[in-house]
Amino acid sequence: MITFDRFTLSNGLRVLVHTDISTPMAVVNVLYDVGARDEDPDQTGFAHLFEHLMFGGSLHIPEYDQPLQLAGGENNAYTTNDFTNYYIQLPADNLETAFWLESDRMLSLAFSQKSLAVQQKVVCEEFKEHYLNKPYGDVWSHMRSLAYQVHPYRWMTIGRELAHIEQARLQQVKDFFFKHYTPCNAILVVAGNVHVAQVRALAEKWFGPIPSGTRYQRQLPVEPVQTAPRYKMIQAPVPLDHLCKTWHMTNRLGATYHATDLLTDMLGGSASSRLHQQLVKEQKLFVHIDCYHFGSSDPGLVAIEGKLVEGVSMEKAEQALNEQLNIFKGQQPSEQELEKVKNKTESAIAFEDMSVMSRASSLAYYELLGDAALMNQELSKYAAVTTAQVATVSNELFRSENENTLYYYANPSA
Repeated sequence: MITFDRFTLSNGLRVLVHTDISTPMAVVNVLYDVGARDEDPDQTGFAHLFEHLMFGGSLHIPEYDQPLQLAGGENNAYTTNDFTNYYIQLPADNLETAFWLESDRMLSLAFSQKSLAVQQKVVCEEFKEHYLNKPYGDVWSHMRSLAYQVHPYRWMTIGRELAHIEQARLQQVKDFFFKHYTPCNAILVVAGNVHVAQVRALAEKWFGPIPSGTRYQRQLPVEPVQTAPRYKMIQAPVPLDHLCKTWHMTNRLGATYHATDLLTDMLGGSASSRLHQQLVKEQKLFVHIDCYHFGSSDPGLVAIEGKLVEGVSMEKAEQALNEQLNIFKGQQPSEQELEKVKNKTESAIAFEDMSVMSRASSLAYYELLGDAALMNQELSKYAAVTTAQVATVSNELFRSENENTLYYYANPSA
């Protein structure tokens, strides 16, 4: 069980403290309740762009990394469709350095045309390297726009178009910052060799004076229920054909989330999973095949994707996959199979909780979902899943009218 204390500053900043005196280190994690889903459809990629801009210097600190390195610390950040997370790990004796750094860039970035231009170039190069020029790099750009018609999950965190980042203007960037990067739209988690009174004093000192801002009220379009299968065909200069399918699932707090998570492990979570055993080892139709899900804040997707063995037709591979899904839907999994993936999930959670950094980021995430205490309920929720529930969820999930299919063909001349 992960223990923590919670308090809220007068400006709305939520603060969680997790004490672990077994380590000499401390983690300061700041989660902002803004992700790619909060972007204007004509100005996508801003949340991810900000992940980079936040390291470009702030109002009183022109160089972010140098003082942190002098304090023996390290840092990083990541952006998702739902939120943006920043974290620092450093010796607990130097905890105040992290408060100084994080509070100053929450107060205000050192906005300049030069800083924007530098980070635009970095992000544009990342876009080109990983999504435009990399083999199969655009698979999820195509799939998201196929699976989602109105919800902003229809674009990736990097953005929908390269031009949106290239054409970003300084005032647009400032507007985005002051709308989302405010105390009332953030969660601060401090974990490690720290104490509540110490953290409260530092939080009041460094974050307390920052103006609250206006709480962002999210009003996103609701994705309509899919009523017919969707298909898309792509040809690209890649070595092997690639088949990708998705189905709409519940959101992260949905009643069927845990059963959905477990069934994806049964189908394609390891080398012993059903799809790998049947379609890779036995029938030798796929080089590899994976089944996983996007457990997002709004309803997400279950995905199955794999590259075909050279010479195997897309039709044959898809037919074999559909046959396996029909078998899976046709009968309940055994208690032994369910118990196996439950044990795997329990081990993964336990391993993740060994790291104080992981505990800090998890507390922030569950607090974003509604209550950090939800983190301590996960194991019991997985344990409560039955084979009958898995069967019910799989039959509801893998309906043809809920299916999206991307046929990604290898064509050297494309």
